Amino acid sequence: MSDDRSTVEAPTPRPLAPPAVHPPRHQIYNLPNALTTARLVLSAALFVLISLEQWFACLVVFAVAAFTDWLDGYVARLQGLNSALGRTYDPLVDKVMICGAYIFLLPQGTKEGWLTPWMVTVVVGRELIITGLRGFMENRGAKFGADWLGKIKMGLQCAVLIALFIILAIYARYNYTAMMDGTPLPPNWLTESPIVYALLVIRDGLIWTMLTATAFSGLQYIWRALTLLSADSD
Repeated sequence: MSDDRSTVEAPTPRPLAPPAVHPPRHQIYNLPNALTTARLVLSAALFVLISLEQWFACLVVFAVAAFTDWLDGYVARLQGLNSALGRTYDPLVDKVMICGAYIFLLPQGTKEGWLTPWMVTVVVGRELIITGLRGFMENRGAKFGADWLGKIKMGLQCAVLIALFIILAIYARYNYTAMMDGTPLPPNWLTESPIVYALLVIRDGLIWTMLTATAFSGLQYIWRALTLLSADSD
């Protein structure tokens, strides 16, 4: 007697999804990333101090934050801690600190004429464009790290902020002393002091040099990206 029942095929088992890949703990919880996080906290403190016009405290906090920027890179190289998180997190915090400082200084600079909205737009716009461009290029497998012009730009941006905090602290000290003495400062007191006048010249020179380096650095990154994209399309 034949069996007319159709053969029932066993269901094909679904392939298991690959396990999620998590970076090792030492790539996240390490000293360089902790220093970067500390710099982010110091940046928030710096913004508050700028709003309160505590210029000497701004100078100290910014100097400490800049030192942590150097230190986390040194420790990372010393310990061989080169992670994807660190490569993204560290420059992003730097941009928050620098761009935020210039934005918070804008009201004071606009009032006194040494910082204008278009200058801050050049700084912030360059950082936003290049950050997005770097992420796009690195997702395509291209190496798009900082070059020598970008490092010069960063150094000049920090030098400008240090010069601004020093001059603003001097002005606040002079103004406080004059107020305590009951004698208002003369309108041209800045130009009558050779030291202060020299600092003003240095400040203005640094600002214009920084803006030039910022613009050229951004254009150079765009040119590099276009060159790499053109090579890939060939």
